[in-house]
Amino acid sequence: MELILKKPLCFFDLETTGINISKDRIVEISILKVFPNGNKESKTWLVNPGIPIPPETTAIHGITDEKVANEPTFNDLSSTVYDMIKGCDLGGFNSNRFDIPLLAEELLRADIDFDMKSTVAIDVQTIFHKMEQRTLSAAYKFYCNKDLEGAHSAAVDTNATYEILKSQLDRYPELENDAKFLATFSARKQFVDFAGFIAYNEDGEEVFSFGKHNGKLVEEILDSEPGYFGWIQNADFPLYTKKVLTAIRLRKLNNSLKL
Repeated sequence: MELILKKPLCFFDLETTGINISKDRIVEISILKVFPNGNKESKTWLVNPGIPIPPETTAIHGITDEKVANEPTFNDLSSTVYDMIKGCDLGGFNSNRFDIPLLAEELLRADIDFDMKSTVAIDVQTIFHKMEQRTLSAAYKFYCNKDLEGAHSAAVDTNATYEILKSQLDRYPELENDAKFLATFSARKQFVDFAGFIAYNEDGEEVFSFGKHNGKLVEEILDSEPGYFGWIQNADFPLYTKKVLTAIRLRKLNNSLKL
């Protein structure tokens, strides 16, 4: 089943130096842009991360320091990558918990003000796990009846993810062929930031979802313990989390000035 899209949908996959969203860097990125008329555009870049690639990570994706030594940094590629995904919805495999947060960090480090306010994100892994509970290679075999040759290559994984989503729509009639529905279906808990440090409560208010203030309203903590804001800003939290917290603080200050 082909996707019914109101705007372009960019499937993407990252290979990285590790799994720490704040500290690790991209070493390969592949984007498959699917347009509402069915046309496709794809790009893949090797990226010099500027830090050593651990041997245990190289063992997974096969990308070495030597392989990316003469490749552009993400800062060099950031405008090109952003231009390709700007105005599009996003799709990936485990992308809500890893690829989107890490991409956001890289873009913010490159001084590109990335946000998801008008973007929905479809996580094909979440749909798969809700329906079948398996891995990407198993998903590809299960849905597409093919062996995934070259897994952990960003381009291979990206195209496989796109094919899996189309097959999921064929298999499950309860899935609507609509990006917003699929994004909602593949979402986990509603977080304000990508990394899950700030969430929405049942009333749609921002609350901390970690540490000593878990479950408490962000605005109330900013009032009662203003030093907590400074601690987060100076600690090893993702840049996007800091950006979200700053926006909440500025909104609160603006609302106070209006009173």
